[in-house]
Amino acid sequence: MINLTINGQETSVNEGTTILAAASRLGINIPTLCHMKLDCFDFENKTASCRICVVEVEGRANMAPSCSTMCTEGMVVKTNTIRAIKNRRTILDLLLSDHPKDCLTCAKNDNCQLLKLAQEMGLHKIRYEGEISTAALDIANESIARDMSKCIMCRRCEFACNDIQTVGILSAVGRGFTANMAAGADTELTATKCTFCGQCVSACPVGALTEISHKYKVWEALNDESKTVIVQTAPAVRVAIGEEFGMEPGSIATGKMVAALRKMGFNKVFDTNFSADLTIWEETTELIARVTKGENLPILTSCCPGWVNFLEYQYPELCHVPSTCKSPQQMFGAIAKTYYADKVGVKPEDLIVVSVMPCLAKKYEASREEFSRDGVRDVDVVISTRELSEMIQEAGIVFDILEDEKYDNPLGESTGAAVIFGATGGVLEAALRTAADWITGEDLDSIDFTAVRGLKGVREATVQVAGMDIRVAVSSGLGNARKILDKIQSGEEQFHAIEIMACPGGCINGGGQPYIHDQTEIIQKRMDAIYEDDKNQGARKSHHNHDVKKLYDEFLGEPGGHKAHELLHTKYEPKFDDD
Repeated sequence: MINLTINGQETSVNEGTTILAAASRLGINIPTLCHMKLDCFDFENKTASCRICVVEVEGRANMAPSCSTMCTEGMVVKTNTIRAIKNRRTILDLLLSDHPKDCLTCAKNDNCQLLKLAQEMGLHKIRYEGEISTAALDIANESIARDMSKCIMCRRCEFACNDIQTVGILSAVGRGFTANMAAGADTELTATKCTFCGQCVSACPVGALTEISHKYKVWEALNDESKTVIVQTAPAVRVAIGEEFGMEPGSIATGKMVAALRKMGFNKVFDTNFSADLTIWEETTELIARVTKGENLPILTSCCPGWVNFLEYQYPELCHVPSTCKSPQQMFGAIAKTYYADKVGVKPEDLIVVSVMPCLAKKYEASREEFSRDGVRDVDVVISTRELSEMIQEAGIVFDILEDEKYDNPLGESTGAAVIFGATGGVLEAALRTAADWITGEDLDSIDFTAVRGLKGVREATVQVAGMDIRVAVSSGLGNARKILDKIQSGEEQFHAIEIMACPGGCINGGGQPYIHDQTEIIQKRMDAIYEDDKNQGARKSHHNHDVKKLYDEFLGEPGGHKAHELLHTKYEPKFDDD
């Protein structure tokens, strides 16, 4: 242990603790813009690029960045001296002098940490006037907008992309007014290996990286009387959207969300959980077949489009290994534009399918060419949890006082197995629940495969399924996925099944969820809510979904059959830099 004094308070910390962390434990707030720390995933950015967190250390002539300066024995630190405050104000004044003044219309005006810090420090005018940096706007994709004129060079996006996700497309280039965070050779994201996971957007403290909004496409569709507009909502959305309306993190707001969507004018409100159950019928059929034959193992879940894009670019030689199942979002769209459209007598081109997702990669996924037929997309528009909350506020709906309402049928029934898709490990656990019953031919009571749960980045386990030892692994965060894939390629490890989610923690921490700004305890509360919702469901196994069974009886035939493969399966192609 190391003993030191901060603002006159004596404390002891472990070796390797930063001044910033030590001060935080004493309840002393030191402002920062570049620092990121995700405790539950053991990620911390110590680039010290913004210098907002400088403090005075006795015996040291220069100011010390508290986020990267380690505590030493006998250290005496002062965080709130006139000199420290003056340094912070000067740095902040300089940042503001080179920042656009469009706060009213900026997509992050309610979540801008630069604006928040300026308000806390009482900076109400621009002290240094002069030239301002400019940069071209990159909006050539459906997911992420880059406006480098707003970049403050905190390099948090670089940390998220390169260290956490190991995608490696963002880097700092240039000096002075030419300095910016470039994508590849300072090109558009579409010309890079970007997975569109959105973790850079979550990390960015200002409006330099935001999602590309599709709210107005939805409003236009809702006001077009020639269209029938339906909506699906992903499992992770229900445990996060309440935060945008003052509800406690981890609140399950499913019923209020359904009520709000009806008030907004959607013709029907459906649940992506229905198609999550459908996914398990197909994916478990595929899992059992591969394990029985011992071929193309391990099977990799393919529900996450960010992870799929990562595989296509970073591990093209493994493109034959993932499950051929489409994601629940795309399965829903395919069934809606065929089975449901026929039931209600609407042409596929006149049926608008809107998705509410916790993920920015879902916007990219819906635009992939293979997910459309005859020029008609399976999913027309994707909006994030944040966008939905903004639309609810635009409509003047008071969310927290709404009476709970239920989803519509036939695409609204679901089970607890579908709910847990929202948390890392959930897809694999749902598949194991069904696999155990189908292999034994029994309705087993033991259905909680807790070995695959939790927020640890990589989890490996051997689970018993119908007397068989099934070797499984779960990872969240693409950097952790790389660790598992490298082991597979080298032959170091052999698995039967692997679940990978691009975002640390899974969809509950997706790039389209409410901003949490390093409050990682919120991720845990969202996960706890997911499993609470699972336990409260009447049915907790996907093959107990009666409406999915009816879908097979009336339309698809059997799991893994010809019709199912035509509508619910796809294939993934290797991608290279010159694609």
